[in-house]
Amino acid sequence: MTATAVVGRSRELVDPALRAAVSRLDADTRLVASYHLGWNDAEGHPVDASGGKAVRPGLLMLVGEALGGSPQDLLAGAVAVELVHNFSLIHDDLMDRDTERRHRATVWSVWGDATAVLVGDALLSLAHEVLAETGSEYAAAAARSLSVATRELIRGQVLDVAFERRDDVTMAECLDMAAGKTGSLLSASAELGALLSGAPVGVTAAFAQFGAQVGIAFQLVDDLLGIWGWPDRTGKPVFSDLRSRKKTLPVVWATTHASPAGRELATWLADTAPDPTEADLRHAADLVDRAGGRRWACDEALARVDRARRALAGVGLDPEHRDELDRLASFVVERDL
Repeated sequence: MTATAVVGRSRELVDPALRAAVSRLDADTRLVASYHLGWNDAEGHPVDASGGKAVRPGLLMLVGEALGGSPQDLLAGAVAVELVHNFSLIHDDLMDRDTERRHRATVWSVWGDATAVLVGDALLSLAHEVLAETGSEYAAAAARSLSVATRELIRGQVLDVAFERRDDVTMAECLDMAAGKTGSLLSASAELGALLSGAPVGVTAAFAQFGAQVGIAFQLVDDLLGIWGWPDRTGKPVFSDLRSRKKTLPVVWATTHASPAGRELATWLADTAPDPTEADLRHAADLVDRAGGRRWACDEALARVDRARRALAGVGLDPEHRDELDRLASFVVERDL
């Protein structure tokens, strides 16, 4: 089975349960949440838009299936992590003032800031409601894991915002930010698959490490796509991260490794003049490339996936399940590059 098929299968399994969960929301909140998830337009008419890649619920389901977990408990966990992920996306778009996601206008740009905050909060609350209702003896441990991951995700977002006001961000700080912002929920997704299956502590820790490393790889690729991704594939404008002068991983690597291009890039990032031209952005992207940030990010993403695979070396998975997890990890670094 290809990586795309693995992810697609997970989306098919989770989507009905996700829709059932969202149906609990009040009519106004449900309209906005369903729009964000790609199920309807802003007036509520059904559409068939992208609801995202479903990597997090897919990872949870794959881990749980490999360990013989209860399908119903795993499905609740998968819905919960997808709801937390979409809470973070709605808030992230608002904070970054991004007007487009998945080729559609973002929630805040259609309904305003207050609605975006409230709908994101509703999805976060709903995630914990769904998980608490499983009746599983492992539900409390799973809920704690998801709560810790959410706190870490928020910590990463706080750092991301703080970095916008600093010109001295280090690679260690940037990697720590990525571990919180992206790695934490992917780590929790894998961990919940193991927890909800009653796996022993050592196995659960191994899967948590697998997810954490896949999460860093995911962020590295996201950062590359935020500079060089094609808008028709990413759903965002070209050079979107450079336009807002974000301190992403390839950018910080370029500015913290001495080279003429890196020093010029650092000077450009410190310039607070608004609305850089397309020529400015193309030049900044070229500086990141010439300073080695692009090559490093590509290599580091592959290295993180290798670390993820090695984290499972002692788990004893059967070849079929191990292959599916490998394919999911590969999908993270191969998407749209």
